[in-house]
Amino acid sequence: MCGIHLIWGKGANVESLSTLMKDAQHRGPDQDARVSPWPGIWIGVNRLKILHPGPEADQPFWSTEGNHLLVWNGEIYNFQDLRNLLLKMGIDLFTQSDTEVLMHWLKSFGSAGLEKLEGMFSLFFADLTSQNVLVARDPNGEKPLYYHQTPESLILSSESRGIAKLIQSDFDFKEVEYFHYFRTPQPGKTFFKGVKEWKAGRFSLIRDQSAFRWDDIATKVSKEKEPSQSGFLERLKDSVLNQFHADVPIGMLLSGGADSTLLYSLWYEETGVTLPAFTIQHDAQYQRKYSDAKAVDKLGKKLPFEANFVPVNQQIFKENWQEYLKNLDYPVGDSASFLTWLIGKEAKKSVKVLVSGAGADELWGGYRRHQAFQSYLNNKDLALAIAPILAKLPFGRSWKKTFEGIQQDPQRTFWNFSALENPPQDLFLDYERIFRSNLSTLKQALDFDRQVYLVQDVLKIQDNALMAHGVEGRSPYLDSNMLQFWKQVQKEEYLLGKKWIRQSLRERELGWVADRKKLGFGLPLLEWFSRKDDFSNWVFSTVKDFSKTYQKELPPATLALCQQPENHVKSHFLSIYNFFLLAEWLKLQKP
Repeated sequence: MCGIHLIWGKGANVESLSTLMKDAQHRGPDQDARVSPWPGIWIGVNRLKILHPGPEADQPFWSTEGNHLLVWNGEIYNFQDLRNLLLKMGIDLFTQSDTEVLMHWLKSFGSAGLEKLEGMFSLFFADLTSQNVLVARDPNGEKPLYYHQTPESLILSSESRGIAKLIQSDFDFKEVEYFHYFRTPQPGKTFFKGVKEWKAGRFSLIRDQSAFRWDDIATKVSKEKEPSQSGFLERLKDSVLNQFHADVPIGMLLSGGADSTLLYSLWYEETGVTLPAFTIQHDAQYQRKYSDAKAVDKLGKKLPFEANFVPVNQQIFKENWQEYLKNLDYPVGDSASFLTWLIGKEAKKSVKVLVSGAGADELWGGYRRHQAFQSYLNNKDLALAIAPILAKLPFGRSWKKTFEGIQQDPQRTFWNFSALENPPQDLFLDYERIFRSNLSTLKQALDFDRQVYLVQDVLKIQDNALMAHGVEGRSPYLDSNMLQFWKQVQKEEYLLGKKWIRQSLRERELGWVADRKKLGFGLPLLEWFSRKDDFSNWVFSTVKDFSKTYQKELPPATLALCQQPENHVKSHFLSIYNFFLLAEWLKLQKP
């Protein structure tokens, strides 16, 4: 796990590279290096040592003859299998690291070898003889990569803010409208003008820094006779055993919910080894609603683990807020980011890897919007007929939003369901291309969440918040073998409500976890904002000042909300927090 950086063409010098590396030092505090493999290009790395922590696996990792080098960020979970194949090919290997395996694998097979990689990665593989660089990002987008390109230069980095500082980029107010509705900039963009996101699952063999084209990494396809719960569980066990392996201490992000509980249960069942678990603990007055700590305490009577409860309240929030903001690459409108960062701060005292249940909800239909969308598909004609009538009745905001979001086009309907508010329809053109027409309608929706919400929100949060403390995050539900299995499942009954996850828990006498109500992972914002105290006054005044300072730049819907946030607490408390976050982060971007 690392930060990787490249500058090619105009401005390529060690000073510019050092600017990128300085802003990403937290990503790899264990080792760093800078190299110019040929004139006009500089490559750098900040290394976090997880596998083979000795200096033999330091980066850049050079081929024996010195004409290839690799810098990369991530883990290859099937590296032992690839290692055995390389040994059979007569290639000598001198370390037990996945870095050495990856370098020789790419040297032997080039971009075609990317298909066989099972893991998470962003990588630069340089061929000094041909003077080209293979750049790639894993299919799930677990590891970040950003770039800036002009006719004279190309800059790549694990974080966007270092590039922005280097090119003196301005804040892009066009992205505020997307942030308002979807919590993030639009896919492929950042909040910095000229700084873009390298799309997940794409690679390019770059021979000229002024121009390159992307290709999609081919994914393996395996045929299941009939996908079943036993097949699901077998794949997940393999994923757990692969992803819980490290040469440094490892722990668990444990919420007491279905996804993380099943992962830890399988790990302990297969190995008998206990691990430290980290859980957010809210103030006693909120624990009935935000009950993760209670659930984990109860789980400890069934499964042994070292429980670490990380407290959060308004005072802790205030004490850590500025440090958290300084660690942000760019803001994602989700208070789970702060909580994950808080856990990372505590976890780094004892572990360097944290495993999470990320990806289970997106692939296996765990969100309420998935259930609502299936109901719409099953009763489409009736829904279209009565939705306009129901939208006028005095239902709560969430119901009203749902009714108003129903349209003839299923893709637009799910897009509406995915947003915090129903967005202006002209924004749909920026998301329409993401839906994959070769999938069933329900799977199109789940895959949309996988490509957008998972990559832009959940995984961005996990990477940013944990790497701020030099802690690696892993997500076994997103293992490539799990994704292959998911692609084979066609029956909708298995794609909703995380049926096989819950069934597996019941088989392990954890039915109460399987039946536990789905709770969002976040701060008690509604409760905090409803109290008329210093905290709510701080938030509301910040949001109001934001609306005054940027009145001409903000979209009308954003301006209306931010001018009087106290009037929108019940219906828009999530958005109020999001713009408080954006406003506070923007203050730090001013020179």
